[in-house]
Amino acid sequence: MTGQSNRTDDTGDGAQGTGGTVRPTENTHLDRRGAVRARWTTVLEGWKAVASRYALLPLRLFLGITFVYAGLDKLTDSAFLADTGSGSIGETMRGVRDTSAVPALVDLALRNPTGFGYAISIGELAVGIGTLLGLFARLAALGGALISLSLWLTVSWQVQPYYLGNDLAYLMAWLPLLLAGASVLSLDRLLADRRRIR
Repeated sequence: MTGQSNRTDDTGDGAQGTGGTVRPTENTHLDRRGAVRARWTTVLEGWKAVASRYALLPLRLFLGITFVYAGLDKLTDSAFLADTGSGSIGETMRGVRDTSAVPALVDLALRNPTGFGYAISIGELAVGIGTLLGLFARLAALGGALISLSLWLTVSWQVQPYYLGNDLAYLMAWLPLLLAGASVLSLDRLLADRRRIR
């Protein structure tokens, strides 16, 4: 009898039996789940930090490449830089003069359409290069915003509805770079780091 009672205690579901071994196993699974969750949380937080740091880089690359391309395209197009003729800057300005938001700005451009065409082209090229290199990035973004603003108020002002005009979208796209500058992968950052070391 006493032997049977002892065997029951050894193999039963009490604290010393099978029930006693289940609890540590469940705790081990819970510990592992907690560790996995903590690991994934750490990875996610790290990814969020990296994503936040590089968030403006795609916009910077897009605007930089687009403005370099636009500047080179205009500078190599003799028809665009002409005072008159199809596709010329002069013809474009005369075409939008009466529908622009600021006709005086168009009149200013019409005094020397070729000079205005060169100014826009070289300005776009300088802005694009500065943006890509991250050199004087806020100044480049300001230049890009001013070019986009002037084109919106003149060339694309008459576009209806307004959201079909791309110059307004470019103007809005420059504003985050104007506010934030180029904090990563930029010459501005490299120069700032060098000044700090000295």
